[in-house]
Amino acid sequence: MDTRYYLNMFKTTTPKGAETRKQIFDVAMGLFRKRGFHETTMRDIATEAGLALGAAYYYFPSKEAIVASYYDFVQAEHRERSRALLASVKDLKARLNGVIQAKLDILGEDRQLLAALFRYGGDPGHPLSWFGPETGSHRESCMRTYAEAMAVEKMPEDVREIAPLALWALDMGILLYLLYDKSEGQARTRRLAKAAMEFVVQARKLVGFPLLRPIRKRVMGILREAGLVPEMTAVLTSE
Repeated sequence: MDTRYYLNMFKTTTPKGAETRKQIFDVAMGLFRKRGFHETTMRDIATEAGLALGAAYYYFPSKEAIVASYYDFVQAEHRERSRALLASVKDLKARLNGVIQAKLDILGEDRQLLAALFRYGGDPGHPLSWFGPETGSHRESCMRTYAEAMAVEKMPEDVREIAPLALWALDMGILLYLLYDKSEGQARTRRLAKAAMEFVVQARKLVGFPLLRPIRKRVMGILREAGLVPEMTAVLTSE
């Protein structure tokens, strides 16, 4: 991603401040990938960036804050790549596969970092939890992207409403598999993702069958009671 992206991403009072923040971010990500998240300290990052420790803390109060910016970067990059694809591809299977493959392209070199962060995933109170309130915008971005991917397909409204949440859950499952995939270039994960999206396309036709409407209604009721559908509805009506 070019410098203009970072200048927008790192909103500071001056272009120089944005460039410094970008420098710290780039150095930190390089160290996380090389040494590991837990093994890297803020002092290491400041030293590698040629800055005083206090200057590094001025822009990022912690390593976790740097990772939060990384999450922002991943979602923004994924949205950009997915929108470019969806603007030119009409086939549903190709659209869905393109969206998930774009995510794998972005995260492919960061499996070690994501694995180190996995310990926070199940703690909704941690700011880096993938399911906590601080990362809600990331979940919404992912669901919105899948909603746009499904927009070309005719389907019952209740299926359209639930599809983004279901695809986000599938997305998370595939990313979890990615962490454990030691095949070259994570080829097994890519094959799994492709097969999963082919199944989604086939299942959509079955799920939309009129006789299954009572079952769909029951499922939607369960999800509404769990508080999932209102969040998803907000996603589909906002940008």
